[in-house]
Amino acid sequence: MSIDAEAIADRRRLRRKLSFWRSAGIAGLIAAVAALGYAAADRSGYGIIGNQIARISIDGLITGNQRMTDLMERVGKADSVSGVVIAIDSPGGTTTGSEQLYRSIRSLAAKKPVVTFVDGTAASGGYISAIAADHIVARETSIVGSIGVLFQYPDISGLLNQVGVKVEEVKSAPLKAEPSAFKPTSPEARAALQQVVNDTYDWFKTLVRQRRNLTDSEMSVAATGQVFSGRQGVSLRLVDRIGSEQDAIAWLEQERGVAKDLPVRDWEPRAEGELSILGVTATVSDLIGFESVAGALRRAVVNVQKAQLDGLLAVWHPSEK
Repeated sequence: MSIDAEAIADRRRLRRKLSFWRSAGIAGLIAAVAALGYAAADRSGYGIIGNQIARISIDGLITGNQRMTDLMERVGKADSVSGVVIAIDSPGGTTTGSEQLYRSIRSLAAKKPVVTFVDGTAASGGYISAIAADHIVARETSIVGSIGVLFQYPDISGLLNQVGVKVEEVKSAPLKAEPSAFKPTSPEARAALQQVVNDTYDWFKTLVRQRRNLTDSEMSVAATGQVFSGRQGVSLRLVDRIGSEQDAIAWLEQERGVAKDLPVRDWEPRAEGELSILGVTATVSDLIGFESVAGALRRAVVNVQKAQLDGLLAVWHPSEK
């Protein structure tokens, strides 16, 4: 009988231990999910209490992005945001996407003090975004400039000739659907495209001239399409000063009256459709320490975006010869 009583007591103690660890495990899981949710919300600008400086990162290829426009509007309406740092590391992208981003930043600058920090590259469309702020800080070795416009399209007519394929067409006018990848570009079509490129190039130069207050002679040097280092950008007046993000924040404090020592918080666009599988997976992977997985997912997104680029581009191609 004593043996049975001892066995029953052991089983009861075991059940109590199992119940404790089960409860502890559930509590830990809830805490982990809550922490991940809070961190994700913090990155999107939710649930943040107290004054702050918002950091909005623009990196990779720039395309039309309504979510980024919505983010700028949210930051502009946030009472907790005292100033904004636009952190740029982008070679550019489509001209329409760059224009949309530029106008979104200018709208934000009408509500909050905004400064640009070039942490790597702000070329072509990336530089269009940079000049939307009233002050530009860049690292000495940052890449800026590449003021120009590009229109690219393939010509596979030679390949079609080799395999014996001919594409027929019936169209309403000679310049309809030109250029075509299926035949060499006619002089008339090339001239029409050149007019579009020239007009957009003039728009780009006018934007830079107005925002950077450059003379015609200064523009002739800066708008050759080449890139410059941050150090060169200062002498060309494409950049205001060399420094770090902290120097950009110091400008907000000294020149725009933003309170000192405010925390800098990252604001990010909402996931597309409120729940982007790749985006959420990359964010969660990053939060729990799997940086390589998060990086691979983000590179996949960039490659998809790159494959979708078409039309006029304001993008620097460093790999081209």
